Amino acid sequence: MSSLQMVLATTVSVLPIHGQSLIPDQDATFPWYGIRTRSNHERMAANVLSGKGYEHYLPTYKTKRRWTDRIVESERPLFPGYVFCRFDHKARLPILTTPGVVAVVGFGNDPAPIQETEIEAVRTVLRSGLATEPCPFLREGQRVRVKRGALEGVEGILMKKKNEFRMVVSVGMLQRSIAVEIDREWIDAI
Repeated sequence: MSSLQMVLATTVSVLPIHGQSLIPDQDATFPWYGIRTRSNHERMAANVLSGKGYEHYLPTYKTKRRWTDRIVESERPLFPGYVFCRFDHKARLPILTTPGVVAVVGFGNDPAPIQETEIEAVRTVLRSGLATEPCPFLREGQRVRVKRGALEGVEGILMKKKNEFRMVVSVGMLQRSIAVEIDREWIDAI
């Protein structure tokens, strides 16, 4: 067998079966997954994922910290240690080899997708401009839906903090939540 015949035989053996492409479909919309990062490496991991061509989401909030000589305002990740990313779970090696990435959130070796509605709820809360902060994850409590205002249609859990009402929006797969101040008249029980 000549070297040309060997190359042709090798080429034929790696061609896709039934017209499937070897390159992932760039038009396909993959689900969101939670990416666990090293401590304080969320921004770096998000930037590298972006450089690799992946759609990522790193929600942040502004916080003020008092130093001895001044007050500093900084932007912090809303879900410390996590970045959200869309990708094909069957081709996750480029995600796992990204600097700062520890693992993909899931059950055992199977990544678990995060619901699109949960990601959209977090985005809506942040777009509203209302004061937002991380809070402990809650499983129990009254589920509510906002009936008017910038957060109309967003669902969450109602809680009270220092005589103010807050709605907790959770990402169940990460077991993380955020809280947003809300007027009691804006919400209805579900």
